[in-house]
Amino acid sequence: MPHLKNQLNGNTEDKIILGEMFEALDKNLLRKWYPLAVDKANGGYYTDVSYDFKIAPVQHKMIVTQARHVWTTSKAALFFENKVYDEAARHGFEFLRNSMWDKRYGGFYQMRDEKGMLSDYLGFLDEKRTYGNAFGIYALAALYELTHEEKALEFAIEVFDWIERHAFDPALKGYFQFIDPQGNPFDRKSDYKTIAYDDVEIGFKDQNSSIHLLEAYTELFKVWKNDKLRKKLRDLLILIRDVITTPKGYMNLFFEYDWTPVSFRNSPKEIREKNYRLDHVSFGHDYETGFLMLEASYSLSMKDDIETLRTAKLMVDHAIANGWDKENGGFWDAGYYFAGENNCTIIQHTKNWWAQAEGLNVLLIMSKIFPENTIYREHFLKQWNYIKSYLLDYDNGDWFEGGLDKEPHFKTEPKGHIWKCTYHTARALMNCIKMLSNENYFLLKESEGFKERKKSFDNFLDHWRRTASLM
Repeated sequence: MPHLKNQLNGNTEDKIILGEMFEALDKNLLRKWYPLAVDKANGGYYTDVSYDFKIAPVQHKMIVTQARHVWTTSKAALFFENKVYDEAARHGFEFLRNSMWDKRYGGFYQMRDEKGMLSDYLGFLDEKRTYGNAFGIYALAALYELTHEEKALEFAIEVFDWIERHAFDPALKGYFQFIDPQGNPFDRKSDYKTIAYDDVEIGFKDQNSSIHLLEAYTELFKVWKNDKLRKKLRDLLILIRDVITTPKGYMNLFFEYDWTPVSFRNSPKEIREKNYRLDHVSFGHDYETGFLMLEASYSLSMKDDIETLRTAKLMVDHAIANGWDKENGGFWDAGYYFAGENNCTIIQHTKNWWAQAEGLNVLLIMSKIFPENTIYREHFLKQWNYIKSYLLDYDNGDWFEGGLDKEPHFKTEPKGHIWKCTYHTARALMNCIKMLSNENYFLLKESEGFKERKKSFDNFLDHWRRTASLM
């Protein structure tokens, strides 16, 4: 009988959380952003939004943000079967095609101005990034899933082909991140010189563009079962799992072209601290990647893929053990393994919104795959309480950019900019709602789209539970 009592208590708790999350997704997030963010005058979506959801007078349009809006609204349209999100998703296509895409040399520009013209914001000008082009694929594949319009899929394939022609390294594998206006990878030895703000990363391969390329290729493979794409996706998965991820369960951030990790741990203190951007432990990226690897392996139908599950679990476990705030909850932003030390030291005592959203998603996933390990469920509950206490803006909507326990100034900081919109938060909440819903409390009974996506996610979890039983 105690087991039944715990089960009933868990069901009641899940029902309460499900209601809270549904409101956080529907009322607090998506309705705040859409259709407000739809720029009917210039195309695409407004990016810069104040803390109380006023459209800023100056707008910057980055491929990453524009694509994330297309992806989020495409998924929300299927999730809710909502016409507002459907129209918002379709709206974004023309701006991607006509303004963000370079009609002469191909590839998505990293940055455009409000009208889709040349912008000098942050110095990107006509440059491209593999990271940004990956999100273009991510968006177009999701849009095709929604609309079944061939133009979306054809465009996604065009972007895929462009990345493979211009960014792939056939000699040492992986992908170059920095692409000049003509479509050539560039580094510090190249004739081309950049003025972009991210120039410190030039000349390296990196985990961030790699993991989001994995994410994009997974999304595309769901709707386009192409053999070349299958191989590229599998190669990326193995590269991230076996090369980029360390035996401890965290990823190195940057690499020389031959995959030698970039490390400053043996450098003098002033050099090491100056280069923390290139060399630290990013807990949020680690457990987000654990989820993305599970998605990729499942999409590829990699049967009994114990190695990927083991690595994903290790990444989550490492973050819990080393990056969790035991006092207030939530994951810290960054840690570091100093020379001669086996323990990870926190070097950034802040908690940005996207990492907390990704943590919420992966903790619940792990609790479903490994139900006997109560640490995941316990941390999921604490994570949701942390988000409710320090990140949800109940007065104005959306999430603060950072947890107010450490960065109270974010209470009146913008809710939207080139790096912040609705993608991390909407994905996490939609996934959690699918996992928490059952026959007793099914909030979207009228949505066939939701039922299909819940069934698909249940199959994903069942697959990994079966794999876990083999470990």
